[in-house]
Amino acid sequence: MKFNTWAFMASALFMLTNCSNDDTTRTSDPVTEAQFPCVNGMAGAYPCDGFDLMSHISVEELGGAGAEGNDSWGWTDPETGKEYALIGTTTSSAFVDMSDPTNPILLGRLPTATTNSLWRDIKVYNNHAFIVSEAAGHGMQVFDLTRLRNVENPPQTFTADANYNEFGNAHNIVINEDSGFAYIVGSNTFNGGPHFVNIQNPSNPTAAGGHADDSYSHDAQVVTYNGPDTDYTGKEVLIGSNENEVVIVDVTDKNAPTQISTIDYSNIGYTHQGWFTEDMTYFILGDELDEINFGSNSRTLVFDFTDLDNPTFHMEYLGPTAAIDHNVYVIDNTLYIANYSAGIRAVDISNINSGIMVETGYIDTFPTNNNTAFNGAWNIYPFFASGNIVVSDIEGGLFIVRLTE
Repeated sequence: MKFNTWAFMASALFMLTNCSNDDTTRTSDPVTEAQFPCVNGMAGAYPCDGFDLMSHISVEELGGAGAEGNDSWGWTDPETGKEYALIGTTTSSAFVDMSDPTNPILLGRLPTATTNSLWRDIKVYNNHAFIVSEAAGHGMQVFDLTRLRNVENPPQTFTADANYNEFGNAHNIVINEDSGFAYIVGSNTFNGGPHFVNIQNPSNPTAAGGHADDSYSHDAQVVTYNGPDTDYTGKEVLIGSNENEVVIVDVTDKNAPTQISTIDYSNIGYTHQGWFTEDMTYFILGDELDEINFGSNSRTLVFDFTDLDNPTFHMEYLGPTAAIDHNVYVIDNTLYIANYSAGIRAVDISNINSGIMVETGYIDTFPTNNNTAFNGAWNIYPFFASGNIVVSDIEGGLFIVRLTE
């Protein structure tokens, strides 16, 4: 395995400066070469433009025979600077050492807490992974990621360090790393609205209330707000993607969460997931069913959140294919889209104020087609300081990709 001092220092500096996931300063590794660089529109077997394929681990290796991939996240060890991919599958959560991105090592799996499920979601806080699933009675598994530092004879079968069972099934988990609170959404509690959990002591999570007034929330982003609306500076604000609308909630007081506003839009299919721009002026949303219901190309919606009490529709962006957009994240002036059968897409948002968004690159992890169907890239994790990007693919498993130098 290569040890890259430059990458180690970049990752360590990132952790020491305590950057949160959504404001990572990206660097790149000038030494490690991709297994499959993007040449003449192909990275190995995968169509590409501007993305190299560093390496790939199949979903069968990650989750066992018959497994499918779903969500993903990442962790950078603050002591070693090593990067790890955390990959959800139908059977388990897989932990992969990415310190050499061209030779990733599957360290082991944490099996599902109850039964297998198509849906598993993972987030990280204070060197612990927090895992939920739609599996009945699953609750929230807590796994101490520092255990990955000394794994002998991988892959191992791990056990959870704690289980939080104040809910059973849940669709997703959101964590505000600034406050140390997790927000369970789409669970069998609080009408599917956010279920608050204090995780400041990760091995002993405790219930902290919830918000049932806005009904089912499919996904959310929670931030300590420092955007243009000074009325809410320093407040803890939840942006919920709630099936048929976007909901903005002040969750600073866990005993008295307060709705700030809501906004909907034309041709609603399924309000799925969204992410703030880094200045918190705009909220960028993916609707999971509009391509199916209305026949458009991949449609991403942008809302102006300058005034949280009065959000407005700003623009829509249509991608080059009819594939369904799933999860979106922002780094600097780039929007990364997990675009199901069209793979990962990168979109320049530097001119978003003027209503201009332009695709700058992609790598298609599902090369069979770009149909409007639930195949391919489920999620991406673009927040590593090294520039390595994790793609979790339903049929393909783990892809480690990077923007072409």
